[in-house]
Amino acid sequence: MKILVTGGAGFIGSHVVELLIQCGHETVIVDNFYTGKKDAVPPQVHIIEMDINSPQMEGVFASEKPDVVIHLAAQVDVGISIQNPVYDAEQNILGTIRLLNYCQKYNVQKVIFSSSCAVYGETTDCSITELFPIKPLSFYGLSKYTSERYIQLFNNLNQVPFTILRYANVYGPRQTSIGEGGVISIFFEKILNGETPFVYGSGEQTRDFVYVKDIAMANVLAINKGTNGIFNIGCNTKTSVNGLLKMMTSLATVHITPIAKPARDGDIQHSRLDNTKAATILGWKPSYELLTGLSDTFNYYKEINEGK
Repeated sequence: MKILVTGGAGFIGSHVVELLIQCGHETVIVDNFYTGKKDAVPPQVHIIEMDINSPQMEGVFASEKPDVVIHLAAQVDVGISIQNPVYDAEQNILGTIRLLNYCQKYNVQKVIFSSSCAVYGETTDCSITELFPIKPLSFYGLSKYTSERYIQLFNNLNQVPFTILRYANVYGPRQTSIGEGGVISIFFEKILNGETPFVYGSGEQTRDFVYVKDIAMANVLAINKGTNGIFNIGCNTKTSVNGLLKMMTSLATVHITPIAKPARDGDIQHSRLDNTKAATILGWKPSYELLTGLSDTFNYYKEINEGK
């Protein structure tokens, strides 16, 4: 099967592409390399350097004729979305609509869309199912949900099948400090450089951290399963920011007292995703416990730091 991956040179995208190649899929990526890295892409993959909002994107669909589109390209920084909602909407909403038009015109069999737990907004300290109310606290969460609604309506009106994956906080090798789960890359970078990390708010806010290789597997499973469904992709476990930092400093065998900073606009206090639906329909469950994933991630950043 031929798969077009937008944002395929990015943090999550590059891991998705690796797994697609391992599974025998012909893979093409489109990436503007705003955050993506060419050296993260396997050598046999065809790379098209382009923004998804470029008028030339239609030519990509016309020439490549993908069977499936995995849409990962996005503006993922909550802070930027609040500071510049127009840019956020252009990248996340308009970019998605343009892709959907091409998917309809060129008979793409399915769109797999990367959404986010940010669509739910603030909840109590509980396990969030896909039926929870949608109340985003940031324009990022709103743009992701708006894209979801366009995808659903495109299917209703134009028969463009889809699978929507709502990620918990993704972490792992190749992550940058940008995005929802970027706290882990930020903490490791500061720890390895002998700097003191910042903790915003009380540090008792909790997150559901999911390893990037598990995210890649969810995307690959969605090629043939979960058509026209929405799925939470998380571990259904909660970890406080303070607890996370303790785990990370333990791996690095250092002791650090973080610098306290005021809470930030758009930050959610608690987020933990119930993955029952993904397990039942996609056959997906996380394979990596947090400590295992953190250890692999630490070794990755340590190698980079030692190579400087």
